[in-house]
Amino acid sequence: MDPVSVGIDVSKSEWTVAVQPSGERWTRPATAAALETVVAGLATRAPQIIVVEATGGYERTLVAGLVAAGLPVAVVNPRQVRAFAQALGRTAKTDAIDAEVLALFGARMQPVARAIHDAATQALAALVARRRQLLEMLGAEQRRLAQAPPTGRITRDLRNHIRWLERRVDEVDGDIGTTIQASPVWRVQDDLLRTVPGIGPTTARTLLAELPELGHLDRHAIAALVGVAPFNCDSGTHRGQRHIWGGRASVRATLYMAALVATRHNAVLRAFYCRLRDAGKPAKVALIAVMRKLLTIVNAMLKHQTRWEDQPA
Repeated sequence: MDPVSVGIDVSKSEWTVAVQPSGERWTRPATAAALETVVAGLATRAPQIIVVEATGGYERTLVAGLVAAGLPVAVVNPRQVRAFAQALGRTAKTDAIDAEVLALFGARMQPVARAIHDAATQALAALVARRRQLLEMLGAEQRRLAQAPPTGRITRDLRNHIRWLERRVDEVDGDIGTTIQASPVWRVQDDLLRTVPGIGPTTARTLLAELPELGHLDRHAIAALVGVAPFNCDSGTHRGQRHIWGGRASVRATLYMAALVATRHNAVLRAFYCRLRDAGKPAKVALIAVMRKLLTIVNAMLKHQTRWEDQPA
């Protein structure tokens, strides 16, 4: 028998399921009761892979239920699936068509089933994401205050909201610190990461929460996962510029700031950055290289459980 591949198109209100190669298709409401039915129905078909698009959070309940039942699930990038659909000539887009395309994507591309993070890691990631949201709101309010009249009701309201947001950021910081200190594993990893000059509490916590694969993958895989691995753009004798693409944007943004600090206060990475600049590399290219080197270093540190040691530059 041919391997069974399942695609599930996820929306806020319903799940559309398509099965290959049988061509079966059905729709269920996105409820806890329907989840049991979907899981039981898929378990009887013994799929090789179940493909779900990342939809900003709507897929989490479904994926968690499938993983708990021991079913192989791959959460894939919607951009990749859309490019696959266009390659198939599927220009129309409906829930049923999307589910069928996902099933075909699983059968032909064979994505790797990804392990879902445990509840504690998901909770820590939610706290880190909430802190980032609060900081974005705080920055927006501060910019509005700078443009507001010096006195008046709007100015008072903005100042009160800014003070409230600052208190909330402090409270979330405390919650994140308490969560990390409550876990012996995270406490040790946090201590190891913060021995690196350039990595502060925010970077360490972001790496722990949003990059739990750190220390478990090789340097090439971890660089591609974060999005700091340059991709070739060559054709014939033409050698185009290398560009980074994709990856986890929140981790990359935090790593960028850490690399910026490291080029000033980390002797090893400062020497590496200066060597690239002396070789004629543009500042941004050299900084991306520092980001990748920093990521490679902390990946090896967590893998071998070793602390940072300054070396002669």
